[in-house]
Amino acid sequence: MDPINAIASPLAGTPVLSQFWRGLVFVHWRVDPAEIAPLLPEGIVPDVFDGATWVGLIPFEMRDSAVLGGLAIPYFGSFTEVNVRLYGMDRDGHRGVVFRSLEASRLAAVLVARTLFSLPYVWASASVERSDDVVTYRSRRLAPGRPASLVSVRTSAVEVVDDPLADFLTARWLLFVRRGAHTLSMPNEHASWQLFRADLLELDDDLVAAAGIASVGGRAPDSVLYSPGVVTRFGRPTRLA
Repeated sequence: MDPINAIASPLAGTPVLSQFWRGLVFVHWRVDPAEIAPLLPEGIVPDVFDGATWVGLIPFEMRDSAVLGGLAIPYFGSFTEVNVRLYGMDRDGHRGVVFRSLEASRLAAVLVARTLFSLPYVWASASVERSDDVVTYRSRRLAPGRPASLVSVRTSAVEVVDDPLADFLTARWLLFVRRGAHTLSMPNEHASWQLFRADLLELDDDLVAAAGIASVGGRAPDSVLYSPGVVTRFGRPTRLA
């Protein structure tokens, strides 16, 4: 199994997608791998750290999305996103992310992502508020059931360095996605994360449960981190062997 690597390998060819991820809050819980295994695409198994796999609730601001090497798309390429993600490995031990849901406040972005990349984006009313060192994200899905999420944190100047768990949760250079009967992997690259400790002020979330992870319930998260952000580029997806 490949070790966790905090540096991405350069992409081959022109990126199919580039984005600036701004003001990310990483909220994570330990979860039994047996609960997560049925939720992963075919050929992907839960990735484990310290005896558990992990589920992440990650709100942030998407900025300057560009598709197929083009220019950033004004207005439609910038929005607030809240995603629920899992951690998996393919048969060769390559580590990646599996998104269970991605709330986005721009309908055009939802339709493009679902059509071109088979990503489970859903339209939501999502926003962010900033006041000094406090960052608050709110989201409510515009669909039956209308699951919602509220995440508020106080950021700090305590930088996270040489932390194996933080690397496990954030240094991910593949995205696994199901397209029809097949599983695809999509590589990505970005600069090393600048991560900081964050204090959770408020959390009221329905999205993790709506994504099929019942065990988290109302318990406190096991890790809360903050990053100012990175510019991310994705390569062309390929089918798993």
